[in-house]
Amino acid sequence: MPPPKTLRTWLTEAPFTLGMSSGFFGFFAHAGVLAALEEQGLTPRAVAGSSAGALVTGTWASGVSSAELRDTLLSLRREDFWDPAPGAGLLRGQLFRRRLEGVLAAKTFEECRVPASLVVHDVFARRPRPVSSGDLAAAIHASCAVPGMFHPVRVHGRLMVDGGVTDRPGLLGVPTGERVLYHHLASRSPWRRPGSPSLRIPVRDQLVTLVVEALPRLSPFRLTDAPLAYERARLATTRALDTPVQAVVRCPS
Repeated sequence: MPPPKTLRTWLTEAPFTLGMSSGFFGFFAHAGVLAALEEQGLTPRAVAGSSAGALVTGTWASGVSSAELRDTLLSLRREDFWDPAPGAGLLRGQLFRRRLEGVLAAKTFEECRVPASLVVHDVFARRPRPVSSGDLAAAIHASCAVPGMFHPVRVHGRLMVDGGVTDRPGLLGVPTGERVLYHHLASRSPWRRPGSPSLRIPVRDQLVTLVVEALPRLSPFRLTDAPLAYERARLATTRALDTPVQAVVRCPS
């Protein structure tokens, strides 16, 4: 009997899309997953994400390496993005946007090295929208604009906020049947109720979900464990590559 197919084998069989979920300050863990894949030469043909996932996949798609992304994120301090101002949210978001624009290697989706689809939530239409063209920084900024924390962001002429409001997985713009490796942040954001349907792992054909368990919970007031979240996710993903592939691959951290 042949040995079971591993996740590594599945990823090398054909091109795949990397999807990453929302999850508040889960972008450190997302960066660790991405680093493990890049270290092993397993680069996606396209990326998708929402909120924290949009930040990581969008920045990487722009041409920033996983190592550069790691260094940027791990140097982050609260004062780098903390700019309170009156409005529909605590933070104006100008500091975050300025820092983001300084990091991105491409200014538009069209200039990215791989196609990217990032989900935002349309404030007035009250539904999610995938964005895959135009200003990359604006789309990432909007997808990360947690309601109540950041002011809404204008994208394609409409006010948008965090894509995780209505599409936590961030896979809305990924065509049905596409081969997808999806990193699911299992921890519950502070505003979500236990058992919320949005926390469920999505089910679709050709989707393999990676879940790194027992990651530290991070927030603007708790960034000291960011290196731990990154390294746990990187090591867990590296180990997971040589485990049997299945619909959900759970990785102890």
